[in-house]
Amino acid sequence: MNYQDLLHNWNDLPREVVRKGVERVGFRGDDVMCVMNWLTPGMQVFPHSHTFEQLVLIVQGRVRFHLGDDVIEGGPGTMIRIPPHVMHYAEPIGGEVVLNLDVFAPLREDYRHLVDYQASEFAKSPAQTGESA
Repeated sequence: MNYQDLLHNWNDLPREVVRKGVERVGFRGDDVMCVMNWLTPGMQVFPHSHTFEQLVLIVQGRVRFHLGDDVIEGGPGTMIRIPPHVMHYAEPIGGEVVLNLDVFAPLREDYRHLVDYQASEFAKSPAQTGESA
């Protein structure tokens, strides 16, 4: 394997438009997935919960996170752990686009389409599966 093939840049990947003001790309390892989100001021918010834990890292901009009945704010360097089943959503503060990196383990099946571009990195060779060529 050429390790250069494992190098990717989120700015070079096609972004999925989730809804007005929200775009994302994904990146995965064997059992972990990262999703970079671009949150534009004025975006449509989407309160939701899910059955898995979510780690959020704010890379750029300022954000207001609604977690259950609480509201917390953060900026670059802020890390938030969202436990399973907690209703939550984010909204940008100010005029700057927020770069919000989410980390999920194990991989989210509903987000696998975001990492289709990495399929060849995880294709098993005959040597890895024990099969003969």
